[in-house]
Order: sequence, then C-alpha cells, then structure tokens
Amino acid sequence: MLLTGLLLFGLGNDPTHVPSPLVGKPAPTFNLPRLYQEDKMVSTEDMKGNVWVLNVWASWCVSCRAEHEVVTLFVKQSGTKVLGLNYKDYGTEEYGANAKAWLQKFGNPYSDIAVDTRGRAGIDWGVYGVPESFVVDKKGIIRRKFTGPLTEKVVTETLVPLVKKLQAENI
Repeated sequence: MLLTGLLLFGLGNDPTHVPSPLVGKPAPTFNLPRLYQEDKMVSTEDMKGNVWVLNVWASWCVSCRAEHEVVTLFVKQSGTKVLGLNYKDYGTEEYGANAKAWLQKFGNPYSDIAVDTRGRAGIDWGVYGVPESFVVDKKGIIRRKFTGPLTEKVVTETLVPLVKKLQAENI
C-alpha cells in the first residue's frame, strides 16, 4: 500500500524538477569563450541585474533537438534572456563547427553562447546530463533547475510564470 502511494505520488510530480543543492545559492561564475567570437569571453557577470536562464546543450544531444523548439518558444513568450552553455561539444578542425552547424540548422534562440569544451563550468553548475536549464534571478541566485528536455507544458505552466514573478521582484 505504501509503495503504491509513493509510486502514484512520484508519477504526479514534474520529472524535469530534480532537487539541486545549488537552488537558493549564488550561481557559479564562469568566463568562457563565445561560440561565434572565440577571442571574446562571455561571463555570468554579463547577466547581473537580469532574470535569465542558462540552457546547457550540445549538438550530439538527441534530447536537445527535441527541446530546442520549446526553448525558442519560451524566448518568444517571455522575452527572457537565455544564455546557452555549449557543453563538451567538440568541433572538427574549426572551433565550434558542430555547434555552429547545429544552430544554423535548428535556429539560435540564445542571447549569447558560452563554450564549455572541457565541461568544467558544467561541473560547477552540477550538470550531469544535457539538456539542463537553470533559472537565475536578478541577484544572481539560482531559483530553479530543470533536468531533461523542457516541454511546452513545463514552459507554459512553470517556467514562464516563474520568470514573470522574478522579473516583477525589486532588487
């Protein structure tokens, strides 16, 4: 009986909401090369004062393809900046070739893209698979982590309302 209750409780929960020890804490900082300008850096400091989402993705990630259209929809619905973290995505001879080709094919919803070739930033953020997304408030505090591909339902019912609430908060 108890097992049945736990199973039903688990089935009713949002599978993208996996508790993270980072929620409620300052977002880890990084300073990584930009995808389209590797001589320029992108930093979490660039996002200070904004509500933003870090979306961790890779061109080799099948689930990222399924999620990509939903990320694009989220940006259109909310106007929120989404910083892409291209995770362990190795190019061919040219820097970021696989990621650039992927974005050319599927579109680019990101306000900027940081390249985490070795996965160090991903480790700091507690990433253990892609895609993963993190909502960060104006003070730089992680407010929510989503594991796995975002769905239209999660975007509409959870992510957009959360972002709007955070945008309305005074710093």
